[in-house]
Amino acid sequence: MKITVFTPTYNRAYIIEKLYISLQRQSFTDFEWLVIDDGSEDNTEQMFKMWLKDNNNFTIRYLKIKNGGKHRAINKATDLAKGELFFIVDSDDYLVEDALETVVKWELDLQNKEMYCGLSGNRGKSKSKFIGTTFAGEYIDATSLERNQYNITGDKAEVFYTEILRKYKFDEIDGETFITEATVWDRMANDGYKIRWFNQVIYICDYLEDGLTQNMESIFSRNPIGTAIYFKQQITFRKYNLKAKLANYNLYYNFVKSTTGINEAAKNLEINKLTLLTAIMVFQSKNRLFGMSK
Repeated sequence: MKITVFTPTYNRAYIIEKLYISLQRQSFTDFEWLVIDDGSEDNTEQMFKMWLKDNNNFTIRYLKIKNGGKHRAINKATDLAKGELFFIVDSDDYLVEDALETVVKWELDLQNKEMYCGLSGNRGKSKSKFIGTTFAGEYIDATSLERNQYNITGDKAEVFYTEILRKYKFDEIDGETFITEATVWDRMANDGYKIRWFNQVIYICDYLEDGLTQNMESIFSRNPIGTAIYFKQQITFRKYNLKAKLANYNLYYNFVKSTTGINEAAKNLEINKLTLLTAIMVFQSKNRLFGMSK
């Protein structure tokens, strides 16, 4: 099988049918739809029982598990996936009709495939209006850590080789239900894996009020250890100087201070308390000076 379209879902019965319909309309049909229901309390399960009886031209696999967060669902899904490629499509989003065909076309065009962890198109509000910024031209090869260098900003539609993604599991921290996907994408990049970024919208999304993107600050604060893992990794991978390190320590504390004290925050960052206090004081002073200068 060429592609596993993977959807983690939680209480999205009211909107997930839009994705289902978009999969029914795909011009490329050598794929499965693997869905992990992260403990939904609505009628999601009943909907899938009905859809499993439909005469679809693709396989649907639905599994309901105890709520543990999207990253745990991805870890489990990579072990279960039958597709060569692994495409995460969220339950409130959907694909354009030739999305999977476009992915396969670009993947077949890759030379020296061992250099790549995957490929990516654009996400958009519509097929003609992409999210974030992009580069000039049809495509570019770059790692996730090189995105800013090539003006690749905003959420993109990454598709990974399943065998590679299986080797890069998300940290699963007791008591926490979130760690940003960039943690794993950047680990692959740091090991030298490139992505072929192509300039076509294949994935349509809208940031709902109950989604991760709209609630990122509160999600970071409720998951301080996972958030610290991401910040420490950024500092290491990007080889930040002292000023940039202090800026990131301060930013981390601003994210988690509603749930995490100074001592615990410093411990999570693996720095001493004085260093964190210094970072906070330096950047609070800068903010006050900036405010006075307006």
